[in-house]
Amino acid sequence: MTRLTTVTRGLLTTLAALLTATVPTATATATATASAQAAEPKAPEDFVALSSVDPTILQEMRYFTPHNFVGERIDGYAQPTCILTRPAADALHRAQRKLLRQGYTLKVYDCYRPQRAVDHFVRWAQDLDDQAMKDEFYPNVDKTRLFTDGYIAEKSGHSRGSTLDITLVRLPAKPTRPYRPGEPLVPCFAPREERFPDNSVDMGTGFDCFDTLSHTLDPRVEGVQRANRLLLKGTLEGQGFVNLAEEWWHYTFKPEPYPDTYFDFPVSRKSLTHPH
Repeated sequence: MTRLTTVTRGLLTTLAALLTATVPTATATATATASAQAAEPKAPEDFVALSSVDPTILQEMRYFTPHNFVGERIDGYAQPTCILTRPAADALHRAQRKLLRQGYTLKVYDCYRPQRAVDHFVRWAQDLDDQAMKDEFYPNVDKTRLFTDGYIAEKSGHSRGSTLDITLVRLPAKPTRPYRPGEPLVPCFAPREERFPDNSVDMGTGFDCFDTLSHTLDPRVEGVQRANRLLLKGTLEGQGFVNLAEEWWHYTFKPEPYPDTYFDFPVSRKSLTHPH
């Protein structure tokens, strides 16, 4: 009996010691996590969530999903939300009001993009063995040429907060089915009925198509596809946006509030001074 009591006391002593050691460790971990979150950079006061300025503009934030040229969620996208400088968001709201009267709505694919996301793109581009999404996004481009041809760069205007990737959707907007990782990929310049389904109007290529057919005024893009591109271009330029000639979806509001600053706060409402 005495021997059993001694063994029991020993076990209890060991258990108490483990509990004592575990509690501070868990507390320290929680504290470290909270400190890391608090240490994340914040957006300047004049950055806003687009939905707080115009909730009617559709959002399909591709880099929060694996349906992009990398094939996984991109670093820095904590939430699927569009963040912009206030002047850019206000201008987009004005453009939306005009388009709604014509039976269209805007849809954004990407807005503010943190520098850590751009760094993720650069690491991916340097890994020549990772070509999982080539068949859809860059079927005719050798990955060794992504930097040379300007598809990937170490800095992006998106990180300054006034650049966005955008398209048009005919109303009433139909839902877009989610991408299923591993599903067969179709070239982004294939006929619309063959490429990945998107509820946007036909622009001749899908979003983020690494091909010269994505050039806004490429002469091979004709008819309805060209008219759709010009409708988007004309509407946005009328509100102060400037198109990147190599990408029909890429627009920057001018003058930019932060023309020389590349931010790195996460894409999250928690990054905003006024999240609502």
